Amino acid sequence: MNKTAIVTGATKGIGRAIVLQFAANGFDIAFCARNEMEVNKFCTELTDLYPNQTFLGIKTDMSNTEQVHLLCQEVLNKCKNIAVLVNNAGLFMPGSMLEEANGSLETMINTNLYSAYYTTKNLVPAMIEAKDGYIFNICSIASIQAYKYGGSYSISKFAMLGFSKSLREELKDKNIRVTALLPGATLTDSWAGVDLPPERFMPASDIAKAVWELYNLSHATVVEELILRPQLGDI
Repeated sequence: MNKTAIVTGATKGIGRAIVLQFAANGFDIAFCARNEMEVNKFCTELTDLYPNQTFLGIKTDMSNTEQVHLLCQEVLNKCKNIAVLVNNAGLFMPGSMLEEANGSLETMINTNLYSAYYTTKNLVPAMIEAKDGYIFNICSIASIQAYKYGGSYSISKFAMLGFSKSLREELKDKNIRVTALLPGATLTDSWAGVDLPPERFMPASDIAKAVWELYNLSHATVVEELILRPQLGDI
């Protein structure tokens, strides 16, 4: 039986790269994103590439807690041998904390923190029962370093790192590893329109390779936090 990886926010950027990395290594995949057309297109692409594996794509707005619960229910009903959970869904809305629109904090907390919190609460019992699993929380350099126009995004990512630290403590004696990844500027849609060459950014595939390498360490070892930055530094 193939192992299954669950990846949220998975049709673009880091999430997509992680799906492709695990699929290429024989995993069945369940993933979600907000755009139904993109979900269906990616699911078809994966099935064409790996016809002997199972792929479940689910349209989900991860800022909506009710939809998160429905996503998890469908995953638990249809997926077996859940070995990996990647909490990747996120939203970046640049702006000064004092000047950004009211509701920005709530929107980004819902998307960047609550989505991971409730997805994990729903799915981790299956890992506990199996006495095995790995949870990757995609945080950000903004989780440890506030910056101009980071506003509520940085607040939400600081909270995401705290969530990951708490989860690590709760699961360390249950054979479930937890890693927080803190990537700097990665070439994704979040940087669309920025007048910088692609080589100034990290490719999303590098983040996915890092996740895969961490997963393949022995169960005696866990990297609790991993910071990744472009070679030339932050942008």
